[in-house]
Amino acid sequence: MFQNFEFLNPQFLWLLILIPILAVWYFLIRKNDSASLTIASTKGFKIKPSILSKLKPVLYVLRLLALTLLIIALARPRNVEVSQKTKTNKGIDIVMAIDVSASMLARDLKPNRLEALKVVATEFVNQRPNDRIGIVVYAGESFTRTPITSDKRIIRNTISDIKWGDLDGGTAIGMGLGSAVNRLKESKAKSKVIILLTDGVNNTGFVDPKTATELAVGLGIKVYTIGLGTNGTASFPYAKDPRTGELLFRSSPVEIDEVLLRYIAKETDGKYFRATDNSKLKAIYNEINKLEKTEVEEFKYYNYQEKYRFLVLLAGFLILIEIGLKYTIFRSFI
Repeated sequence: MFQNFEFLNPQFLWLLILIPILAVWYFLIRKNDSASLTIASTKGFKIKPSILSKLKPVLYVLRLLALTLLIIALARPRNVEVSQKTKTNKGIDIVMAIDVSASMLARDLKPNRLEALKVVATEFVNQRPNDRIGIVVYAGESFTRTPITSDKRIIRNTISDIKWGDLDGGTAIGMGLGSAVNRLKESKAKSKVIILLTDGVNNTGFVDPKTATELAVGLGIKVYTIGLGTNGTASFPYAKDPRTGELLFRSSPVEIDEVLLRYIAKETDGKYFRATDNSKLKAIYNEINKLEKTEVEEFKYYNYQEKYRFLVLLAGFLILIEIGLKYTIFRSFI
């Protein structure tokens, strides 16, 4: 109720301390405020208590109420309605190039690499409300799942629907990077970024990763590369059970072409990261989120509704009532 309420000059509220002091002062001296007559005896008088004499303090109460209202009015009470508008001064277009080869089903991340990535990538998208984002997936070939868009609902749904098995086997890092570069080729954004994630070595595809890197450099695209996988060995799928169709896993060495990923990041003024577990993967995306800040200008509009006018009018009304009662009902002829 009082969330948008404020006093412009709250220092005047200290004057309210005078109100109880004035009240005590009045009621301590009120006996001296009445006319008196000294007589030898009251036996000849039949004295009846006057109701008006008992109500006379009402005049002072009205005066104190009026003074209280005037002090509050001096403090300028008002309601403040704040509306804000944001303007993105520096938009960023981001393409996430995601490896969806069979090795992304490895269980060194929980429940596996691909599912762990989908959770972290979705959180990253939610933290970029002012940017446009696109999704490219690649394995033995590459495919644009979603062109660059500002509709985060579409991006989240796309990430949720990513699965293994839609593309030919293998890891074509050059084709994944090339497709991402192609998505940003026509971008008018001041900053263009690719987040390239892989868990393997470039072993197929007709686009050389270094050629794709040169294209990124020529277009002013920054590439953050992420090598996904634990150090040592991990449980990889190697075949399907002929009876049940379920994937069979075995422990194999983790091989990531870190030399290539570092090269791509260095040439494009990006940065290389290694994600060995779920928490490290999340920390990497959080760091990228901090590195690529979108400049947003915020405009705030204030609408003030002054409340002191009513208080002044009410105080004036109480003073008029006091004056009217003082010179009519409570009029004194002494």
